[in-house]
Amino acid sequence: MVSAAEQLASNLNFAALGKADELKKRIWFTLGALLVYRLGTYIPLPGIDPSAWEQVFRQQAGGILGMFNMFAGGGINRMAIFALNIMPYISASIIIQLLTTVSPQLEALKKEGEAGRKTLNQYTRYLTVILAAFQSYAIAAGLQSAGNVVSEPGLFFLISASVTLTGGTMFLMWLGEQITSRGIGNGISLIILAGIVAELPAAIANMLELGRQGALSTGLILVVIVMAVVVIAFIVFMERAQRRLLIQYPKRQVGNKMFEGQSSHLPLKLNTSGVIPPIFASSLLLLPATIASFNAGKGPEWFQMLTTQLSHGRPLFLVMYVSLIVFFAFFYTAIVFNPTETADNLKKHGGFIPGIRPGERTAEYIDYVLSRITVVGAAYLAVVCLIPEIMISYAAVPFYFGGTSLLIVVSVTMDTVAQVQGYLLAHQYEGLIRKSKLRGRRK
Repeated sequence: MVSAAEQLASNLNFAALGKADELKKRIWFTLGALLVYRLGTYIPLPGIDPSAWEQVFRQQAGGILGMFNMFAGGGINRMAIFALNIMPYISASIIIQLLTTVSPQLEALKKEGEAGRKTLNQYTRYLTVILAAFQSYAIAAGLQSAGNVVSEPGLFFLISASVTLTGGTMFLMWLGEQITSRGIGNGISLIILAGIVAELPAAIANMLELGRQGALSTGLILVVIVMAVVVIAFIVFMERAQRRLLIQYPKRQVGNKMFEGQSSHLPLKLNTSGVIPPIFASSLLLLPATIASFNAGKGPEWFQMLTTQLSHGRPLFLVMYVSLIVFFAFFYTAIVFNPTETADNLKKHGGFIPGIRPGERTAEYIDYVLSRITVVGAAYLAVVCLIPEIMISYAAVPFYFGGTSLLIVVSVTMDTVAQVQGYLLAHQYEGLIRKSKLRGRRK
């Protein structure tokens, strides 16, 4: 039977948006914050010769710098103050979450609720500063050694460039937190989404220009377009896929009334981790590869070999990419969903899975089912991200048509629309409650 909430949600239309003042404020705040972010991607780093850097970037655009530029919303191409984007913060989040599984102190903080979460967030910010400073210095040193890119190389440029890039990342981290708390959707994800979407028209024009020049065949362009549509449809289908576990509630007596037993479902998403694994995997691969790309042809032989193998589309890059996606799919699922806690909550409320003993056996069964569907979810993420990446590497298709970018755009858009619908649903409920109160007073 469809619940009243589901019926109301199915009848939602955005005409109600005009009456939801709180939601409108949140949407305008989000759009304004994203506009500030986009403006920052056009402010160049002081001391850089844009034309010289453009030549260097064009030579390495097909490698790791092109991939980094996709996540930075074109900030690398223009070497803007937001060139590092939000990636150091994501790397710091990965490290802190990994440490919570091995450190008893951090694990205890995680279990403390809101206070512990704030402390962990503060640790993440501190680590973000360290990682951003390290990456900023590496980029500044790489720029100095990249020919005539820096107009006045020296210690002053190294310090000023490092401070500017680190400050840009910290500002974006703060901006993402503000969007999450005062806007709509997840701020960090929306910043990455805005960068990809903003550069998409230029990527389409570039692909068509390559077709006009004969670098890309018409058949290949059609294949890329069809592939993008198929991948988007596949992502939507898989992100909505669920495994529902039947939950039974026995008869219970409250006072003199006897309530009949009820049944419901425990929905387990096929991809519980969402878009996090590809983002985390890309972030970790970009961390060493950023340094390696600026020092290509220099250093010991093993370093040059590593630089070559970490190039986009190379076997080592693809193997590491898929391995990290699978790892983070399981790791993040284990973080966001606790089978033991879910089984305890079911037991407290008298719920049970038919044929499974409540308590520990229920937790084991939920963990077993969750592990099996996570295998499918991890395979789905790997396929979606891997196949288009291979086409990009060997057919010179822009990065914006890759599986990672499409997955981020579709998933974040679906999550944001779901939050908008949630606000509209709450607004309609408030209206119904007010009407019922007014009718009660009139009677």
